[in-house]
Amino acid sequence: MKIVKAYNSVSLVLRIVIGMVIGAVLALVIPNAAETAPGIGILGTLFVGALKAIAPLLVFILIISALAQSREKMGKQFGTVIVLYLVSTFLAAVIAVIASFIFPVTITLTDAATDAAPDSFASIFTGLLNNIVANPIGSIVSGNYLGILFWAVVLGFAFKAASDTTKKFLADASDAVTKAVRFVINLAPFGILGLVFSAVSTSGLAIFTEYGKLLLILVGCMLIAALVVNPIMTFIVIRKNPYPLVFKCLKESGVTAFFTRSSAANIPVNMTLCESLGLDREFYSVSIPLGATINMAGAAVTITVMSLAAVHTLGMTVSVPVAIVLSVMAALGACGASGVAGGSLLLIPMACSLFGISNDVAMQVVGVGFIIGVIQDSVETAINSSSDALFTAVAEFKQWRKAGKEIKF
Repeated sequence: MKIVKAYNSVSLVLRIVIGMVIGAVLALVIPNAAETAPGIGILGTLFVGALKAIAPLLVFILIISALAQSREKMGKQFGTVIVLYLVSTFLAAVIAVIASFIFPVTITLTDAATDAAPDSFASIFTGLLNNIVANPIGSIVSGNYLGILFWAVVLGFAFKAASDTTKKFLADASDAVTKAVRFVINLAPFGILGLVFSAVSTSGLAIFTEYGKLLLILVGCMLIAALVVNPIMTFIVIRKNPYPLVFKCLKESGVTAFFTRSSAANIPVNMTLCESLGLDREFYSVSIPLGATINMAGAAVTITVMSLAAVHTLGMTVSVPVAIVLSVMAALGACGASGVAGGSLLLIPMACSLFGISNDVAMQVVGVGFIIGVIQDSVETAINSSSDALFTAVAEFKQWRKAGKEIKF
């Protein structure tokens, strides 16, 4: 127990960095590392396998629980903030698609050649429809995220008329699955150690140059969303210089979220920020938790860039209609991203399924995401959480402007 406590007392970010360093060093110092020490590489295989097992159930339960307990009647401010949340998430996905076209990145995947590109958009669309209406239990077992998402939405709305006891059970089930995910992610350092060991022993340290390019695309897209797209949306709504408010939210919310790496954990920080801005407590006490669930621009960037990296690696071509469908899917998938660290990575297979990429290959991409997640997930959470407070303020300031009330931030 002392060892467990000591392990948990160290931040996950530091543990992952240590795991990466140990994995790389072992791969370099052990002769013919892949053959002589296969037991180290299997840590990565077990980690990816655990993620592959729990991710479908996580998405299914979280979406059902969230929709079952959502409120039906919301005022104009809620309508505005929901539109802002969804539009910013979609635009972030569009930015990621454009950046991935301009700067295509490939990553090292094993058995990648077994996945061939679909013949046409018609075949992709047909496969999309068939996957959507697939058996929900079979979808969970096979990792068909399209079917999971569709049936979770249907059941979520169906459960809205359920008793409070049933809704409490769904909430408890959601909490239980989230705890299971946290347990798996808490072991990420060992999985990352194995993944890095396998990658470096096979491809050498050059593998990190590849990851560096991927990380630059991810962070660059997120910064464009935070510093260009969000300010433009803010200005359109409140007709005032948006940057003082944008930087205030990034400073007071984004910095904290960067280190906690959890939108859910940053909710109290955002509530305090909204109070300091003089916003209506009844409004932000609902919109902030809602934003932690559906305002996921950073997650949309991660899902899009990572899935397109797999597409480029497999030599597939992406047409404009498919890119639009991917942007919509990434935005919708991001809205269901878990509030725990690394939650968006677990939704990459859903986007990959659009191109017929198998779940096995997609989960390898997830593993790469965890390797770069020390920075990627921190920046992603900072963008997501700070914009929760930003758009909550913008939605209320819109009402202030209509009422002739002075807007101060």
